Amino acid sequence: MSAARSRSNRVAYQAASWCLGYPDEDLIEQLPILRAALAEQADSEPTRLLRDFVDHLALTPLDALTRHYVEVFDLSRKHALYLSYWTDGDTRRRGEVLGSFKRRYRDSGFLVQTGGELPDFLPMVLEYASLVDPDDGYELLQAYRPSLELLRIALQERESPYAGVVTAVCTTLPGASPADRVAVMQLAGAGPPTESVGLEPYDPRLLPIHETTQGMP
Repeated sequence: MSAARSRSNRVAYQAASWCLGYPDEDLIEQLPILRAALAEQADSEPTRLLRDFVDHLALTPLDALTRHYVEVFDLSRKHALYLSYWTDGDTRRRGEVLGSFKRRYRDSGFLVQTGGELPDFLPMVLEYASLVDPDDGYELLQAYRPSLELLRIALQERESPYAGVVTAVCTTLPGASPADRVAVMQLAGAGPPTESVGLEPYDPRLLPIHETTQGMP
């Protein structure tokens, strides 16, 4: 990855990390900084998408922003911001995967302020890719490309403005985005896990799914 491209990605990842966080007064106060950082970047699809979302944040009342965020991300598992949830669901393997995220952060010296979030929380991964280890963060996002694409598709179906933010992240990765869930499943090259643990049942709708379930709402 070229130095210019790397810097562009790092700015996009930091902006996306902030945009995918809970919309509060602190975030609104940071919008001029976000605008200035994006204005310094060459015109590109990720930059345009992120600028549009920053405009959305600026023009929408805060109570409407918080209500939409809670409805989309907190009250629905269809739009999970946890990368390994899409690939491993509520299985024992997910515990191992979350441990691998923690090891990456620890080995890099990344001091994670989790705020109670799991280490595969997308805004946290994006911050890691932006500020700590761009190469490893980029590889991590590539490894979880199917998760990102499923989240993108789900947000587009919800007609949520957050779809633009996730699309911006996807466009920094090589190749075109898959057109639908079936194509994402093919990209992932694996079906859903079957071993479920914990109190809540595993929801197969959140994984790369077979064609027979493509039309599910």
